[in-house]
Amino acid sequence: MPSFLNKLSNLAERADDLVTNTRARLGLLHPLQLVTYRSYGTTGRLYVKGRLLTDKGIGEPGEGDSRWQNLLNMYRRFGSNEIPGAELVIRPGDGSEHHVTTDEEGYFTLNIEPKSLPAPIDFLWYPVEVELKKAPQHLPMPADVKEPAHVLIPPLDAEYGIISDLDDTVIQTSATNLVRMARTVLVRNAHSRLPFEGVAEFYRALQLGRNGKRNNPFFYVSSSPWNLYDLLDDFLELNDVPPGPLLLRDMSLVRKATKEPEASAHHGHKLHEIDNLLLTYPELPFVLIGDSGQEDANIYREVVRRYPGRILAIYIRDVQHPGRAALVESVAEEIRQDKVEMLLVKDTVQAAEHAAKIGLLYTEAIPAIEVEKKKDETAPESTL
Repeated sequence: MPSFLNKLSNLAERADDLVTNTRARLGLLHPLQLVTYRSYGTTGRLYVKGRLLTDKGIGEPGEGDSRWQNLLNMYRRFGSNEIPGAELVIRPGDGSEHHVTTDEEGYFTLNIEPKSLPAPIDFLWYPVEVELKKAPQHLPMPADVKEPAHVLIPPLDAEYGIISDLDDTVIQTSATNLVRMARTVLVRNAHSRLPFEGVAEFYRALQLGRNGKRNNPFFYVSSSPWNLYDLLDDFLELNDVPPGPLLLRDMSLVRKATKEPEASAHHGHKLHEIDNLLLTYPELPFVLIGDSGQEDANIYREVVRRYPGRILAIYIRDVQHPGRAALVESVAEEIRQDKVEMLLVKDTVQAAEHAAKIGLLYTEAIPAIEVEKKKDETAPESTL
């Protein structure tokens, strides 16, 4: 089966390249779009990632967008034309230039050792300029295609970092109900998708911590595909959830065909990204947040074992599935011997009360979380 899927994927990629080349020769290709992803780094190394695509005209989400508009935009996200073989130049602001070529799916990644850093934006974010230098031979070279990439560098006085899942942890997705999940993912946009009650205020309290500087960094690790990056980033901004690098997954047929089954691939992706974060910031302790709907409890148990003394607390949101709740409780009992508490919580207020108890945030922050939770509970659900 993997061999067949590999062949099928290769045929699909060649067909996609043929369509792109034909549209380019006929002058029908959409303009090129440079997409940069929020990433992370240190004062000595910056990680820059993005993708070169054709612009399918996905506009800013609106509160009045119809189901059809949202469904059409979702189709456009997954029907994008990737541009391989393009040459990009990356300028980290220290006078140097670094060249990189997009891969067969239009992605580019580069690790840079900057000589100096520009002034940060909002305490944590460092801008890096990315520019299209040379398009593939069969494509016309557009003028002035550039986009800033934003790289998060935690300050030295950050108290801890927070690694959070997204689906069914921050965003209501109903991943355990396929019909409801399909409706939510396919026909809702960043305005009509709902946050979990009180999550934005809870996350802002964690970002503030106890030093009052709002500089504890967030990292969002999800198995959602990169095609959904704009929707997820817009959602965080619209709901005033602290921004952070979105560490998503490539869903190409080739990579799926050569990996384990979906559950194992999900587990492997998240564990790999969390490994990278803890190795990048060896002096920074972390709080882990997830839900009981998938593999978060098992993944976080492995993290505790690999990095003793690095995890301050783990909060798992209860998705109200008895079997999964029992699994979380079993894992929590296992890691108690490692002096790490994993709490299965019914809501953000319960998590916040524990976080205040162990000194992660101020007790005075809890009333605001309770107020936002009640406000979110009474907010009318979109009919989309």
